Amino acid sequence: MKKLQTLMAAFLLSIFSATSAMSEYAVGVTGAYALLDASGTETEGGENTSTDVDHNFGLASIFAEYTMGSITMGLDYIPFAADVSEDVKSRTDVETSVTGTVTETTTSRSQKAQAEIDQHLTFYATYELTPGFYVKAGYVMADLTTTESLGTGSKYGDETLDGYTIGVGFQGDVGANSFMRGEYTYTDYDDISLTSSVARTGVTTNNKVTGDIDVSQFKVSYGYKF
Repeated sequence: MKKLQTLMAAFLLSIFSATSAMSEYAVGVTGAYALLDASGTETEGGENTSTDVDHNFGLASIFAEYTMGSITMGLDYIPFAADVSEDVKSRTDVETSVTGTVTETTTSRSQKAQAEIDQHLTFYATYELTPGFYVKAGYVMADLTTTESLGTGSKYGDETLDGYTIGVGFQGDVGANSFMRGEYTYTDYDDISLTSSVARTGVTTNNKVTGDIDVSQFKVSYGYKF
């Protein structure tokens, strides 16, 4: 949240300090179709389990921009949480304690986990190469919230995602003050690392999950200039 406030303050400061007769403001809404590619590794008791997840979903965002000449600076905010797991990921672990040839106990634990991205904010800049056609680059941040039901009773913590985004797009006017644009963006988030304490047969170990998330988006936006 502190990073969000810092970015918004910097954005507003840059707008008010750069206002000129050639500048304009815009606000709008965006609909997007996202293709998420995630890979992760769970380490528990020295054993590694790797998983790849491909998940496609739709989302919507709002944006505010400031343009001066060929350069546009903007903020894009997704007001809804995006579920980044198509289904709840689950597994059942069975442990058996054996003394000599005698089986003493058998323990079955169900492990379920899913995650969602919330408070997603992008601070970006675009540069118009030719009339209507532009390139885009920006910084993204979001909260990764995990929801898990681990048989051990432990919990993974939440994580702040940071990363960068690049893209290309085309924008055209559809009225005196309104416009539409089509855009493609690619976002690469920093690697994440989550840990939890796991108690098994009287021994406590650290359960660790590491992962990488990349997202491609196809976007259509409608905006109003003033």
